[in-house]
Amino acid sequence: MTELKLSESRDLTRIERIGAHSHIRGLGLDSSLEPRDVSEGMVGQAQARKAAGVILQMIKDGKIAGRAILLAGQPGTGKTAIAMGMAKSLGLETPFSMLSGSEIFSLEMSKTEALMQAFRKSIGVRIKEETEIIEGEVVEIQIDRPAVSGAASKTGKLTLKTTDMETVYDLGTKMIEALGKEKVQSGDVIAIDKASGKITKLGRSFSRSRDYDAMGPQTKFVQCPDGELQKRKEVVHSVTLHEIDVINSRTQGFLALFTGDTGEIRAEVREQIDMKVAEWREEGKAEIVPGVLFIDEVHMLDIECFSFLNRALENEMAPILVVATNRGITSIRGTNYKSPHGIPIDLLDRLLIITTQPYSEDEIRKILDIRCQEEDVEMSEDAKQLLTKIGHETSLRYAIHLITASALNCQKRKGMVVEVQDITRVYSLFLDVRRSTQYLMEYQKEYMFNEASIVDGGDADADAMHD
Repeated sequence: MTELKLSESRDLTRIERIGAHSHIRGLGLDSSLEPRDVSEGMVGQAQARKAAGVILQMIKDGKIAGRAILLAGQPGTGKTAIAMGMAKSLGLETPFSMLSGSEIFSLEMSKTEALMQAFRKSIGVRIKEETEIIEGEVVEIQIDRPAVSGAASKTGKLTLKTTDMETVYDLGTKMIEALGKEKVQSGDVIAIDKASGKITKLGRSFSRSRDYDAMGPQTKFVQCPDGELQKRKEVVHSVTLHEIDVINSRTQGFLALFTGDTGEIRAEVREQIDMKVAEWREEGKAEIVPGVLFIDEVHMLDIECFSFLNRALENEMAPILVVATNRGITSIRGTNYKSPHGIPIDLLDRLLIITTQPYSEDEIRKILDIRCQEEDVEMSEDAKQLLTKIGHETSLRYAIHLITASALNCQKRKGMVVEVQDITRVYSLFLDVRRSTQYLMEYQKEYMFNEASIVDGGDADADAMHD
């Protein structure tokens, strides 16, 4: 007898990509908002994390709408990591959208429209709706198919029961099709929405579970519903203001949400939606969930965007704005004026500023441990010590880059654990900023468009960094 070989199939439960911040699970705070030393992928930055935790608590309590927070610190000190931690801690219910300052200039719409859409994506609306549903366990389905096809439509009867009552319903063609589509059979517990006729299978009834039944692993057993068959249920839909804008915009319509080509949305549409949402709020039909808009590299925005942000923050429908920058005193884009962080003083005045500090050698070691675990790399103790030293002397980002590269080198020499020799090898192959700058200084004559006159002797790489 020939053996039947089944083709192997592998389920991808998540996109298996390791990103720069894929190890972040939250802010790593305890119940009293005190930062734990190493928790949820976060290391060090105790002050900044505690401040972010306070902000987070205010967001959850709905007390901080229309405020803005600035995360300021040197490159590689965990600003984006803190923002990602905030996003993870907020949960799925609170909208969080992320934007880079330079993205706004590459979109096919005006800068203010792009910012407005980002703002509206960060504001959720929970719409409450009361619907009548029929919920019960299917006792029996009888479908009478006509002898001659096309002569008459299918008719049938559906018997549903709860613990208290049992009723027989007459079925029309549409309902028979819906039951067939959902593969409903006797013993299933179902819910039928009276308004739309939508059938939802809640699971199998416990009373029908038998040891000898062939069941799939995804089969769910539920109790037979009690009380009356017809019930009024409150359904809550969570949408963002931007989604409502797109659906109500005549030019795009519903499909634009999937294509992403939303184009510019007229101000009148937004005004009408705001009025409608305000009306629903007064009637108690809807509630506003102010989310978070995170703009990284905020110094890339220009003076027009900053003045727009200033005004947009005063709007009652404003989300919490979190911006991050690694710049010191620099020019405001679009002007000749210099300002701290490249942000105009009037906007800086509205910001609560959280600063991040450079990591100590001990903290770099802990981060490298977490990254090795995340990237599935076995590394010896000596190799980790060397990598920590490299991270402390160059930059944390450079040290993290060397993890995967040294793992590949280890694989090539058929080793199981990354040793010092692997790190030394990749360290000689890939330069960090300082060594690259020194190399440029030595061989500057061979490069095109060289401006050697800028740097003359002394601490060459430090001067080069200033220019």
